[in-house]
Amino acid sequence: MEITDAAIDGGRPFDWGRASADYAKYRDIYPQAFYDAVLRRGLCTDGQNVLDLGTGTGVLPRNMYKYGARWTGTDISAEQIAQAKTLSKGMDIRYFAVPTEEADFPDASFEVITACQCFWYFQHERVMPQLHRMLKPHGSLLILYMAWLPFEDEIARASEELVLRYHPAWSGRGETVHPIEIPACYFERFDLVHHEEFRLRVPFTRESWHGRMRACRGVGASLTDAELAAWEREHKALLEWIAPPEFEVLHYAATAQLMKKI
Repeated sequence: MEITDAAIDGGRPFDWGRASADYAKYRDIYPQAFYDAVLRRGLCTDGQNVLDLGTGTGVLPRNMYKYGARWTGTDISAEQIAQAKTLSKGMDIRYFAVPTEEADFPDASFEVITACQCFWYFQHERVMPQLHRMLKPHGSLLILYMAWLPFEDEIARASEELVLRYHPAWSGRGETVHPIEIPACYFERFDLVHHEEFRLRVPFTRESWHGRMRACRGVGASLTDAELAAWEREHKALLEWIAPPEFEVLHYAATAQLMKKI
């Protein structure tokens, strides 16, 4: 499904379905510390009903399934949901291909609603009341994010600069460590009860970092076939020059927990 938003990438269209195979193979990269930050809050565990918005290939439900929550995942991309179902074989996880704005579950269905790497895509004024309605009393909306740090990591910086040569308007560039920004409308019906930001190092090979970069919105989801082929040639050559066969890329993780007001 092609998406166009004037606030994202200068309005250049992108389609996560075009990157779903790479997403499935190369974006399941969160270290255990990322999941531990969720578990320390007592969330996504022990029989809780959890809705994962923008689930992609089901990375969060699949990796946290062993902690005992009952998971439902939604995503705007049918291709992403197809990958999620394949990768979740043997797990009792429900998946639905539906935009967040149209996700419609009964009142008080979930103890937790998660949004990992996708919160800024939402139409917040429309989505916020629905999330409040679908959460149980004192339920939590948990927003999660992880990104590389191009101003602190040489390999991340070089890869990002190459993406910008092919996609100058890509707005995923230039990340720094900062709290997740919460639109004002959420504070009408939620309280921010916790936020956390921390650095972590994520291991890669040249192949897996190349795949991770190709799976990002500014590359595989938006470049033309010709642009993508040219970018791939240049990026592989770049990594041969600057990166050892195995390395780590400095990232940061951020969480924000909002609790439903009664």
